[in-house]
Amino acid sequence: MLLENIDLKNKEILVTGAAGFIGSNLVMELLRTVPEIQIVGLDSMNDYYDVSIKEYRLSEIEKLSAAHPDCTWKFVKGNLADRGLIESLFEKNHFSVVVNLAAQAGVRYSITNPDVYIESNIIGFYNILEACRATMKTDHPVEHLVYASSSSVYGTNKKIPYSTDDKVDNPVSLYAATKKSNELMAHAYSKLYNIPSTGLRFFTVYGPAGRPDMAYFGFTNKLLKGETIEIFNYGNCKRDFTYVDDIVEGVKRVMQKAPEKKTGEDGLPLPPYAVYNIGNNDPENLLDFVTILQEELIRAKVLAADYDFEAHKKLVPMQPGDVPITYADTSALERDFGFKPATSLRAGLRKFAEWYHEFYQNK
Repeated sequence: MLLENIDLKNKEILVTGAAGFIGSNLVMELLRTVPEIQIVGLDSMNDYYDVSIKEYRLSEIEKLSAAHPDCTWKFVKGNLADRGLIESLFEKNHFSVVVNLAAQAGVRYSITNPDVYIESNIIGFYNILEACRATMKTDHPVEHLVYASSSSVYGTNKKIPYSTDDKVDNPVSLYAATKKSNELMAHAYSKLYNIPSTGLRFFTVYGPAGRPDMAYFGFTNKLLKGETIEIFNYGNCKRDFTYVDDIVEGVKRVMQKAPEKKTGEDGLPLPPYAVYNIGNNDPENLLDFVTILQEELIRAKVLAADYDFEAHKKLVPMQPGDVPITYADTSALERDFGFKPATSLRAGLRKFAEWYHEFYQNK
């Protein structure tokens, strides 16, 4: 196992995408568990999905922050692609760890709205890299850049489970291409400027207050309205669903263990660079997933006990940009961090269903 080389206590941390699903949960976990941590959260609060969910997450952070007066939390509304804003954030703060989770998400949306992916995922990430680079010759260099990649980089890779040693040069969506680009850009900056960076390939993250564009959330909304849900590839899809708390635990462990700076035989730095999968290492069939979801929605009283699911299900062909299976090889994460996601799909969907009932139906 890698030894921890960064103590987060009393450190300044930047979390981009802080009102997002993973970002907000990470901020809350850090406030709960790290004494005297100082967190700056950045988010554009765009309307790609229901902004009220982002506002809800921020309100949960505010409550938690008030309960931990030894810690500081500051939220900044702004765009990652705004170079001046990013530069000023780094000038005003001495960030020890930068966690870049801000990105335009979604595979299908990238087919119809490519501009926002280039702006946020390419230009935005470039701004973060440049800001980190500018600190390297100061008294307060960034000690670790952690950033979100995606299982989408594996495309239609036939070899499973997906390993970070696999070649990932055949993206099937612009979203996947931007995430692979992030890994390449981070590698170049790690090599050129000795910036320790770690990319995390997330596998289908779900849970309470998640993204409404994800299948489990969208299915729930449609079923509640009596609409028909479409199950792609005629149900012959498998997904490595990862519960958000497992993702956050993985990110927190990674933050504290930056890749080591070493010098190569040529006297130049070897890039302090790493990429890991964070997934459940246990892909679930989409039809089984839908069955568990419907059972938990009934249990949480989101749907009536006699709801006719068969009348609201339709099997349809694969969508452009989608892949039939995602399956994470998490052996490197286990080896280096002693951690493997373990929340069962039923346990995770139960928490989502209970949250959904409280958030939407108790209002």
